[in-house]
Formats: sequence, C-alpha cells, structure tokens
Amino acid sequence: MKKALTLLVLALSLSACANNPIDTLDSKIKAGKVGEVPPVDAGQIIPEEPASTPQMDVSGHNLEPTYDVDLNSPEFTPTPTPAMTTNNNQPQTMSQPPAKQPTMATIQTSKGNITFKFFGDIAPGTVNNFIQKSASGFYNGLTFHRVEDWVVQGGDPLGNGTGGGNMPTELSQQPFTTGSVGIARGGDIKVSNDSQFFICKTDCSFLTGQYTIFGQVESGMEVVNQIAIGDKITSIALQ
Repeated sequence: MKKALTLLVLALSLSACANNPIDTLDSKIKAGKVGEVPPVDAGQIIPEEPASTPQMDVSGHNLEPTYDVDLNSPEFTPTPTPAMTTNNNQPQTMSQPPAKQPTMATIQTSKGNITFKFFGDIAPGTVNNFIQKSASGFYNGLTFHRVEDWVVQGGDPLGNGTGGGNMPTELSQQPFTTGSVGIARGGDIKVSNDSQFFICKTDCSFLTGQYTIFGQVESGMEVVNQIAIGDKITSIALQ
C-alpha cells in the first residue's frame, strides 16, 4: 500500500512537469507577470529570405529625332537620326558652369569676333544651356551651315541643319531686331533645338513670339555680315 501511494505521487509530479511551456508563458502574461517571462534567444530567430528585386534594363535609350530647321517655313519634317545609346558602365562627365554666371559671350570665328549679351531674365534655361555647352568646348570647330541675306545660323554638330537635341522653347515678346540671337526649332513651337543658334542680320520682327530669343549682339555685326557657309566657330569665350 505504501509502495502504491509513492508511485501515485511520482506520476502526478511527472504530469505537472509535462505541462506545455507556451501555456505557462501565456498564463504569466495574462496574470501581468511579464517580468517572469524568460528572454527570447535572438540566435534562434531565422529571418525570412527577402523577395528578390527585379533588375531594370538600362542598356540604352534612343534619342529623339532631330529636325531640319527652316526659319522661313511654318512646316517642318522630322528627320530621324541613327539610334544612339548610353553606355551605363562608363561614368558620364558633365561640364560645370563658371562659378559666376556670365552675362556675355564672344563668338570667336575665322572672320573675327562677335560679342553679345544674354537675356537671362527672359530665357534662363536657354542661356544656361548655351553657357554649359560653350564652357565645355562643344561649339569649338563647328561651322555656320546656313547664311542668307537676313540670317546666319550655326552650332549644328552635324553641320547640315539636322543635328542637335531638344529643349523647351522660351517664348517672350522681346522683339527680334538686327543683331538678335535666337534658337532654331522644328514644327512644334514648344520644342527648340538645344545647340543651333542664329543671328539676325536685319529686322526679324516676324519671329517675335515664335522663337526663343536669348541675346543681342553688342559688337561685331560687321563680322556677322561677312560670315559665309562653312566658316568655323573657333571657340566661345564667356564674360
């Protein structure tokens, strides 16, 4: 009888030890005994694998078509240029504008110098673009590809009126007069060429409000009137 009683007590003791530890923790938390909950071993926590991020295809981008610019005609036909790509494995260098924003530029040509002031207040984006390109030497060696009795036009990297990229047109009511410096564009009045510029040899008021005007010749109109097709832009100095 004594032996049987001992076995019964031992069985009850083992049964208490077999209680689910999760139930024990849950009861302590419900009883407000948070301080008695043992800390979790962080080494036993295995994070889930993060979802894989899809790789973006950045192999290259086609450039927008450029335009054969004719200032006399309101209609223009886009001329596609060969697709060009950007090699994203190579660092892209950007020319830095001068520390102080220039207010004038001198176009040094094979016939002499042409100095004009910027209209930075009415065409800030165009002026900044011209400054960036001039400072980087973009125009060095390019030619005047178009010469007529009322205008000279140059700055085309292809040299035939179809080169260059696109930039927003900045229209104003600043009148185009003799010596006005403007930007060529195609059929869409909102989109101008980002490199081709022209200088009016006579009054060009018919262009006012239709093209971006961003400067006015201060000296060198005699040089403008001597420019012939193929004359080169040696360099552009900023002041």
